[in-house]
Amino acid sequence: MAENSKERLPHLLIQNSATAESYARPPRPGGAGINTPARNRQAHAEQLLEQIQQIQTQETGIIEQQKAFGLDVSNGIYLAFESEPDFELKFASLEFQPSGIELCNVKLVDNKTIATVFVPEGKLTHFLKKISQYQLENTPKNQPKNKDLVESITSIKLAAMDALWTDEPELMPNAGESIWWEVWLRRSGEIDYEAFLRDHAPQLDLRVGTESIHFLDRIIVLVFGAREQISQSIHLLGAIAELRKAKDTADFFTGMGRQDQRAWIEHTLQHLTPPPDAAPSVCILDTGVNQAHPLLQPVAETTDMHSYLPSWGTDDRHGHGTNMAGLSVYGDLTEALTNPLPIRLTHRLESVKITPNPDFHADKSLYGAITRESIARVEIEANRQRVFCMAVSTTDDRDRGRPSSWSAAIDAITSGYEDEQQRLIILSAGNTDPQYRHLYPDNNLTDEVHDPGQSWNALTVGGYTDKAWLDTITNPGWSPLAPPGGLAPASCTSMDWQKTWPIKPEIVMEAGNMATNPAHVEADYIDDALQLLTTGHQFTLGKQLVSFGDTSAAAALAANLAAKVQALYPDYWPETIRALLVHSAQWTPAMQAVFAPLTTQEKYRQLLRYCGYGVPDEETLFWSARNELTLVAQDIIHPYTKEGSEVKTRDVNLHTLPWPAEILRDLPPETQVEMKVTLSYFIEPNPGSRGWVNKYRFASHGLRFDVRRPLETLTEFKQRINQKARDEENAYNGAKPDSGQWLLGEKLRSLGSVHSDSWTGQAAELAERGYIAVYPVLGWWKERANLERWGKSARYALVVSIKTPSVETDIYTPVENQIFVQVAV
Repeated sequence: MAENSKERLPHLLIQNSATAESYARPPRPGGAGINTPARNRQAHAEQLLEQIQQIQTQETGIIEQQKAFGLDVSNGIYLAFESEPDFELKFASLEFQPSGIELCNVKLVDNKTIATVFVPEGKLTHFLKKISQYQLENTPKNQPKNKDLVESITSIKLAAMDALWTDEPELMPNAGESIWWEVWLRRSGEIDYEAFLRDHAPQLDLRVGTESIHFLDRIIVLVFGAREQISQSIHLLGAIAELRKAKDTADFFTGMGRQDQRAWIEHTLQHLTPPPDAAPSVCILDTGVNQAHPLLQPVAETTDMHSYLPSWGTDDRHGHGTNMAGLSVYGDLTEALTNPLPIRLTHRLESVKITPNPDFHADKSLYGAITRESIARVEIEANRQRVFCMAVSTTDDRDRGRPSSWSAAIDAITSGYEDEQQRLIILSAGNTDPQYRHLYPDNNLTDEVHDPGQSWNALTVGGYTDKAWLDTITNPGWSPLAPPGGLAPASCTSMDWQKTWPIKPEIVMEAGNMATNPAHVEADYIDDALQLLTTGHQFTLGKQLVSFGDTSAAAALAANLAAKVQALYPDYWPETIRALLVHSAQWTPAMQAVFAPLTTQEKYRQLLRYCGYGVPDEETLFWSARNELTLVAQDIIHPYTKEGSEVKTRDVNLHTLPWPAEILRDLPPETQVEMKVTLSYFIEPNPGSRGWVNKYRFASHGLRFDVRRPLETLTEFKQRINQKARDEENAYNGAKPDSGQWLLGEKLRSLGSVHSDSWTGQAAELAERGYIAVYPVLGWWKERANLERWGKSARYALVVSIKTPSVETDIYTPVENQIFVQVAV
């Protein structure tokens, strides 16, 4: 933090600091074949061949039904390939694009991997050939051909509806029960499956929702019908890749108690300076905003209020959107209204009403499509920078971090997948079940971040609280539930997610507290002092100020900070603002105490899953200081290139940073200093339950950073990270040991699409670390060459800060002078 600094200095944006060099990742240990059970070669081949031949006899009847139904092209059947329990299935090799054979989904059931594959009419011969080669032919190394693939398969059979169901088995509706289904359709250049489904749905007594979401090779729609109708449609349409249960979205109206207080609004307005016309805006995607509220009028125009459906109107009839609006503009009004200093507003307010009321969700909607279309509504005003904020989420936690149609749609929107325009979207992590909050903090550990908070690109915000005072005279026997600085009772976590999923939430903001009493079972919002103060939607009735809290409030506060950064640094990209919010975050002592002592990487992993990187420190977020320098680089990298038919990694960007080397060397040898590095970029999503490995990876690309070690020459640094830098003239002698200590380490910091870590060591060692490399790792841009995205460039933001213990140490001026000289040259 910079609490001792004498002056606030702007962060330093550095230009043209990176040099691109040809890149190949150095080899790493491993690479052996997959683990398969022991097989009798002949017997196993004969068993699989017999299963394929039985399927061939059934194929003819299925194809005849499809043609009679009206499917004239892309006819085919679904096969289910199954592994032995606790053994791998080489599912990536089941797809064969030249024959139109497509892997639809992969799932784990009773420790067995099951892959569902669509096989076009007449293409079963592909698998007959693979198995026959395994049976009769050997490789040059005298191994059976296709050994890993064939020996990983235990059985092959026609896929039933269960094979396409990728949610938990117990969520499958009973026979005769009609529900809304989330139907993931295949995409084909030959036939419009969405149009075909819509045309033929009445014949199957199915109702199709109006919205749809389009990805590279998937189209998602909602379909209402019974299990039997959906089952019949699978083989008749030949278009469905996977099925999920559509989700409810009704968990965003908690903490709505009113604050019975009317403060000095008129006095505040007299000392208020509105933002300039060109200021950025916060766009609230919620229940609408009543912009005529006296505190919102200075920042909100009627023309900036929108609605997904015009018939809904733009007004807020339930309060949630207006509550969020006040926090996104002012922060906690308790502080703003009691501040004796004038208030200079930095950003404006926009709104899109994406739902009219809490009961709207009885009629299912595809919220990924609604979110996309709602953002398009407000972007009619194109010449404005904006931060989007949404606290609408679902209480359904079945995803456990895996991509959903909604979260993947947000990833597509933020990355500019369709229009090359990147966007910052801030999401709430979702709220824990109120009836179990008295079990704090154990309940937080098991209540998971709600959809769409698992989005890779969005900034997901959880809650913490410093509000730990309540009136015990009025409320005898009650005490605050969460300690000061602790996780808020409402905040969801990602403790139970797979270790490879992104860290969520990334940051936490004030979300208010609750109180508990031994005489009562459940925790309660007993005192408005435990909540935040914001604008009320029914202000004409005299209730202009109301209490508000939970992760909706936290998300609005994060949007407030993000818009302030955008106003202060208008040249910063959305990726950069996200990076700074994470980069400036710190854990409170109360957060760290939950997992103390923090002596292992597993402890830090749990802490990250619990509260992300902590609470953004506003001084560090907005300003550098003489002894705390923050450098910001915004650059582009070309991750991959194509050589012949093979896609390979292309570039590594080597950043030569303006570095206060002489000042650091002159400090006393024992002086401990800190360097923090944050890398932020947006990925393009590839959703669908196909394992998220190899060419089915969810992320289009991955980037990593590495920093030169104090004992390394520049040549040795390049050789350590880049195979192409190693040659006979400059023999590579192995990595030099690193000095100091990284807090998280390479493995833990590499999750998701924002990577942040801190290094602590001696000043003289930091003086030698002024080179940072950004390089690509695997992604579907590389693995799926046929989609021809391998030539795309990728933007990223790199934030590097240096902190010295003494405010008398000026590392800022020497670096500023270097940048000035570089710009002048």
